Amino acid sequence: MLLADFIRNGTACLEALYPSPEARGLVLMLCEERLGMRSYTHIIEPRTEIPADHEAELQQDLQRLCLGEPVQYVLGVTEFCGHRFAVGPGVLIPRPETELLVAEGVRSLREMALPQAPQVLDLCTGSGCIAWSVALEIRDARVFGVDISDTALGYARGQFPSVPEPPRFLQADVLDTEQDFPFGPFDLILGNPPYVRESERAQMRRNVLGYEPALALFVPDGDPLRFYRAIARWAQRFLRPGGVGLVEINESLGPETAGVFEAAGFKNVRIQRDFFEKYRFIRFFA
Repeated sequence: MLLADFIRNGTACLEALYPSPEARGLVLMLCEERLGMRSYTHIIEPRTEIPADHEAELQQDLQRLCLGEPVQYVLGVTEFCGHRFAVGPGVLIPRPETELLVAEGVRSLREMALPQAPQVLDLCTGSGCIAWSVALEIRDARVFGVDISDTALGYARGQFPSVPEPPRFLQADVLDTEQDFPFGPFDLILGNPPYVRESERAQMRRNVLGYEPALALFVPDGDPLRFYRAIARWAQRFLRPGGVGLVEINESLGPETAGVFEAAGFKNVRIQRDFFEKYRFIRFFA
């Protein structure tokens, strides 16, 4: 089969689910990953054939995409902060805007100029993308990640097996705020907890609703800030004086979420925007 034909047919299939440019981008991403070909190969070399031993796999992958499965699950990997993270069913796919949370956390650690190796806690760690990205950037940091999901922790622990000092990933319910936790104090506490209200499901795409874990996404309409109250309590217990907290938030609940941390006694609570100018993060100080 010609590569150009596969791209044209695949794009047409995916246009039932995605805008045309996005559909085409997904097919090109699939071809780059599976075939090692550039996104323009079919243009400058229009007679390029797909190797026969790759055709069946590509067709299977395309069928999964056309059913709405996220491309990251199909490929088994996603890019985040310049690294390739393993992802799959049962673990939330890292979003590009969360890279800003990592960047802000790393900047905060460097500004502290600590006399000892910094200690970092990542609550609701999921795939471990935040914890790992901090650890790979600040090589002497002692990083801990916490999540309730066995599946997510399996992915988190399996990332980058050759790194000699990986983050330590622990299973715990973040909502259990008074549990024994024999680590800390921490210089930096990070969190990207579930924050999408159940009533907001209708605004989300099929490839999210049908595949990504609801446990990592949704909170009840009647108590949408439950995880932020929990994180505030963890920070009261484990964030050292002068330490920094950073959390990702629901853009519709910025002032309400900031109020949780203000009520918990934290200083200089600020709402920060992402690169889409949406209210996306809260920064606070112990």
